[in-house]
Amino acid sequence: MNVHLTGIAGCFLLEPQVRTDPRGLFFESYHRQKFQQLTGVKTDFVQDNESFSTKGVLRGLHFQKGRHAQAKLVRVVTGAVLDVAVDCRPQSDTFGQVVTVHLSADNKKQLFIPRGCAHGFVTLSDTAAFLYKCDNFYHPAAESGIVYNDPTLGIDWLLPEATLILSEKDKAWLSFTEAIAQSSY
Repeated sequence: MNVHLTGIAGCFLLEPQVRTDPRGLFFESYHRQKFQQLTGVKTDFVQDNESFSTKGVLRGLHFQKGRHAQAKLVRVVTGAVLDVAVDCRPQSDTFGQVVTVHLSADNKKQLFIPRGCAHGFVTLSDTAAFLYKCDNFYHPAAESGIVYNDPTLGIDWLLPEATLILSEKDKAWLSFTEAIAQSSY
């Protein structure tokens, strides 16, 4: 596994070593000891989530507040997405920074997003299946988010805004400034 630093402290892009032969391919999608050794992050994932989306579906930008914050290890099983992380930790050297990466079934890359960061993605392919490993259980009362088109963040979602498909909840999230003011980081 190769680990690449991103523009957010503690956020890593991971590339597995893929072995191919005439039968197909094989790779380790997660190995706790290797992950901890290469990143220095000691975390235990306790919940796996999966979503399926069609082209243009934008999910995010979500995060869990306070003691319910979640670190995530995310990857795409089928299709392709633009994955986005935003550092929401006021004490972080990279507070307010945005990282965008292409994750796909073809490139098999994964993104580790530390606690205190908002996360979202938009589906670029016709469909995409997306997996999340979380190190804390989902707690509905701690849910928060940042509106996808916050001008402070200036995220380029790569698709025309008129083609984006969002839930009513995701359309109504707070601005970055408001979300930070209401969180307990």
